[in-house]
Amino acid sequence: MSAEGLEKLKQEFHQLKTVARREAASRIETAKALGDLSENAEYHEAKDHLAFIEGRIMELDEMLKNVALIEEERGAKGIVRVGSTIVVSVNGKEKTFAIVGSSEADPATGKISNESPIGSALLGAKLKETVLVTTPKGETEYTIVSIS
Repeated sequence: MSAEGLEKLKQEFHQLKTVARREAASRIETAKALGDLSENAEYHEAKDHLAFIEGRIMELDEMLKNVALIEEERGAKGIVRVGSTIVVSVNGKEKTFAIVGSSEADPATGKISNESPIGSALLGAKLKETVLVTTPKGETEYTIVSIS
Protein backbone atom coordinates (compact mmCIF):
# COMPACT_ATOMS: atom_id res chain seq x y z
CA MET A 1 0.00 0.00 0.00
CA SER A 2 1.21 3.50 -0.73
CA ALA A 3 1.87 6.04 2.01
CA GLU A 4 -1.07 8.08 0.68
CA GLY A 5 -3.40 5.07 0.85
CA LEU A 6 -2.22 4.26 4.37
CA GLU A 7 -2.93 7.81 5.49
CA LYS A 8 -6.47 7.64 4.05
CA LEU A 9 -7.12 4.38 5.91
CA LYS A 10 -5.86 5.89 9.16
CA GLN A 11 -8.10 8.93 8.70
CA GLU A 12 -11.16 6.80 7.98
CA PHE A 13 -10.40 4.58 10.99
CA HIS A 14 -10.05 7.60 13.28
CA GLN A 15 -13.23 9.23 11.94
CA LEU A 16 -15.26 6.04 12.39
CA LYS A 17 -14.00 5.43 15.93
CA THR A 18 -14.36 9.00 17.18
CA VAL A 19 -17.23 10.61 15.26
CA ALA A 20 -19.37 8.07 13.37
CA ARG A 21 -19.58 5.59 16.24
CA ARG A 22 -20.72 8.32 18.64
CA GLU A 23 -23.28 9.68 16.15
CA ALA A 24 -24.71 6.20 15.54
CA ALA A 25 -25.04 5.54 19.28
CA SER A 26 -26.81 8.87 19.66
CA ARG A 27 -29.24 7.95 16.86
CA ILE A 28 -30.05 4.71 18.69
CA GLU A 29 -30.78 6.57 21.93
CA THR A 30 -32.99 9.07 20.09
CA ALA A 31 -34.88 6.27 18.37
CA LYS A 32 -35.36 4.40 21.67
CA ALA A 33 -37.14 7.44 23.05
CA LEU A 34 -39.75 7.17 20.29
CA GLY A 35 -41.37 4.17 21.92
CA ASP A 36 -42.10 0.56 20.98
CA LEU A 37 -38.82 -0.90 19.68
CA SER A 38 -40.42 -3.84 17.88
CA GLU A 39 -42.14 -1.53 15.38
CA ASN A 40 -39.58 1.28 15.41
CA ALA A 41 -37.97 1.36 11.95
CA GLU A 42 -35.68 4.24 12.89
CA TYR A 43 -34.30 2.24 15.82
CA HIS A 44 -33.60 -0.82 13.65
CA GLU A 45 -31.98 1.34 10.96
CA ALA A 46 -29.77 3.05 13.57
CA LYS A 47 -28.73 -0.35 14.98
CA ASP A 48 -27.90 -1.64 11.50
CA HIS A 49 -25.86 1.50 10.79
CA LEU A 50 -23.90 1.05 14.03
CA ALA A 51 -23.27 -2.61 13.15
CA PHE A 52 -21.95 -1.53 9.74
CA ILE A 53 -19.62 1.01 11.39
CA GLU A 54 -18.35 -1.58 13.87
CA GLY A 55 -17.71 -4.04 11.03
CA ARG A 56 -15.79 -1.44 9.04
CA ILE A 57 -13.74 -0.50 12.13
CA MET A 58 -12.79 -4.17 12.58
CA GLU A 59 -11.93 -4.47 8.88
CA LEU A 60 -9.76 -1.34 8.93
CA ASP A 61 -8.07 -2.40 12.17
CA GLU A 62 -7.08 -5.70 10.59
CA MET A 63 -5.84 -3.96 7.44
CA LEU A 64 -3.77 -1.49 9.46
CA LYS A 65 -2.21 -4.32 11.50
CA ASN A 66 -1.13 -6.16 8.35
CA VAL A 67 -0.29 -3.31 5.98
CA ALA A 68 2.83 -3.52 3.85
CA LEU A 69 4.02 -0.07 2.82
CA ILE A 70 5.37 0.34 -0.71
CA GLU A 71 8.88 1.73 -0.60
CA GLU A 72 10.06 4.10 -3.30
CA GLU A 73 12.49 2.04 -5.33
CA ARG A 74 15.69 3.77 -6.37
CA GLY A 75 17.22 2.83 -9.68
CA ALA A 76 13.98 1.38 -11.02
CA LYS A 77 13.15 4.34 -13.23
CA GLY A 78 11.61 3.42 -16.53
CA ILE A 79 10.05 0.21 -15.20
CA VAL A 80 6.38 -0.12 -14.22
CA ARG A 81 5.96 -1.20 -10.60
CA VAL A 82 3.42 -0.80 -7.81
CA GLY A 83 3.37 2.91 -7.04
CA SER A 84 4.05 3.98 -10.64
CA THR A 85 1.83 6.40 -12.49
CA ILE A 86 1.87 5.58 -16.18
CA VAL A 87 0.45 6.96 -19.38
CA VAL A 88 -0.42 4.33 -21.96
CA SER A 89 -1.64 4.50 -25.53
CA VAL A 90 -4.48 2.11 -26.21
CA ASN A 91 -6.63 2.08 -29.34
CA GLY A 92 -5.27 5.51 -30.33
CA LYS A 93 -6.16 7.13 -27.01
CA GLU A 94 -3.96 7.97 -24.05
CA LYS A 95 -4.98 6.83 -20.58
CA THR A 96 -3.33 7.48 -17.23
CA PHE A 97 -3.17 4.80 -14.56
CA ALA A 98 -1.68 4.60 -11.08
CA ILE A 99 -0.67 1.05 -10.17
CA VAL A 100 -1.72 0.48 -6.54
CA GLY A 101 -2.35 -2.36 -4.12
CA SER A 102 -5.72 -4.10 -4.29
CA SER A 103 -7.10 -2.32 -1.22
CA GLU A 104 -6.50 1.10 -2.83
CA ALA A 105 -7.87 0.30 -6.29
CA ASP A 106 -10.46 2.71 -7.69
CA PRO A 107 -10.72 2.26 -11.47
CA ALA A 108 -13.06 5.25 -11.78
CA THR A 109 -10.18 7.53 -10.71
CA GLY A 110 -7.49 5.66 -12.67
CA LYS A 111 -6.10 3.68 -9.72
CA ILE A 112 -5.81 0.08 -10.86
CA SER A 113 -4.78 -2.89 -8.78
CA ASN A 114 -1.50 -4.65 -9.40
CA GLU A 115 -3.60 -7.83 -9.35
CA SER A 116 -6.02 -6.71 -12.10
CA PRO A 117 -5.53 -8.02 -15.65
CA ILE A 118 -4.20 -4.64 -16.87
CA GLY A 119 -2.11 -3.93 -13.76
CA SER A 120 -0.45 -7.35 -13.66
CA ALA A 121 0.30 -7.28 -17.41
CA LEU A 122 1.94 -3.85 -17.14
CA LEU A 123 4.12 -4.66 -14.11
CA GLY A 124 7.77 -4.89 -15.09
CA ALA A 125 7.22 -3.29 -18.51
CA LYS A 126 9.59 -0.58 -19.74
CA LEU A 127 9.08 2.80 -21.33
CA LYS A 128 7.89 2.58 -24.97
CA GLU A 129 7.22 -1.15 -24.57
CA THR A 130 3.98 -2.59 -25.97
CA VAL A 131 2.22 -5.07 -23.72
CA LEU A 132 -0.58 -7.42 -24.71
CA VAL A 133 -3.29 -7.38 -22.04
CA THR A 134 -5.89 -10.14 -21.86
CA THR A 135 -9.19 -9.07 -20.31
CA PRO A 136 -12.66 -10.60 -20.34
CA LYS A 137 -13.36 -8.47 -23.45
CA GLY A 138 -10.37 -9.90 -25.32
CA GLU A 139 -6.76 -8.91 -25.99
CA THR A 140 -5.64 -5.29 -26.26
CA GLU A 141 -2.24 -3.71 -26.85
CA TYR A 142 -1.05 -1.07 -24.39
CA THR A 143 2.03 1.00 -25.30
CA ILE A 144 3.73 2.72 -22.38
CA VAL A 145 4.18 6.42 -23.13
CA SER A 146 5.54 7.59 -19.77
CA ILE A 147 6.30 6.28 -16.29
CA SER A 148 6.61 8.34 -13.13
